[in-house]
Amino acid sequence: MKHHRALLLAGLALAAGCREAKRPVDALRAADPIMVRNAGFATPESVYHDPLTDVYLISNINGSPLAVDDNGFISVLSANGRDLTLKGIDGAADSVTLNAPKGMAAIGEFFYVTDINTIRRFDRRTGAPRGDIPIPGATFLNDMVAGDDGSLYFTDSGLKAGPEGLVPSGTDAVYRLTPAGTLDTLARGDELGRPNGIALSGDSVWVVGYASGELYRVAGGHKTDVVKLPKGGLDGLVIFSGEAFVSSWDGQAIFRGKLGGTLEVMLTGLPAPADIGHDLWRNRLLIPLFNDNEVRIVPLIPW
Repeated sequence: MKHHRALLLAGLALAAGCREAKRPVDALRAADPIMVRNAGFATPESVYHDPLTDVYLISNINGSPLAVDDNGFISVLSANGRDLTLKGIDGAADSVTLNAPKGMAAIGEFFYVTDINTIRRFDRRTGAPRGDIPIPGATFLNDMVAGDDGSLYFTDSGLKAGPEGLVPSGTDAVYRLTPAGTLDTLARGDELGRPNGIALSGDSVWVVGYASGELYRVAGGHKTDVVKLPKGGLDGLVIFSGEAFVSSWDGQAIFRGKLGGTLEVMLTGLPAPADIGHDLWRNRLLIPLFNDNEVRIVPLIPW
């Protein structure tokens, strides 16, 4: 009996070892989140970690995503999730224009925000306005990311106001704004499926389509390497260590997977997760809940 029991225990240990062996060395799981609630957020759309100032910047639409009402604002949150300047950049201030801020990125001394059909530029340290960059023909500028060469890459989700809400405008596009100020159209058209979140991996530009439910790479003026996700309503996209993390309104979830491969559910129970960010220093996902006026800071830790 003892001999059989010893064999059984050895077999269980071996099986457990085999399971561990199949798990990648760098495998991560989501730990308990820091929840920032009842803080005064108003339709938080995007969260961006600025490594220069080591704070989380949160764009608040504060109303309709197409309203030219000059009441949008950017919140500044400490990495501990406790210290908050609710309106670090305030559209209501006389010197600031900010209607419906969405995607954010920083290059050098400047911080950029997409705002309907214009990119707003601010001083990265003080938040003072530093000029605007209109994007001709755009109707719904959305997410944005900065390239190592100083270019800005951003999407137009191709939406406008209709009698009963948002309707297609036919302006779906992915753009690049070079350091010299040249605006390049990387792709345009309905095939982009309401392009929303955008991220870079090396020289490749990756996008998620809100309407199409797809993750794809933009190349040669079209989408390629298309992956269909389990649920649609895709909003935010971050890429690191060769993996994509995508927020889905329809799935109320974050999907995760290798670029070009299958994406699976990582987190659930997230109503209206908008444009997610990533804190590279602490390896955290930063998730704004659009309708709940909440931000969740989710640590990613080893198994």
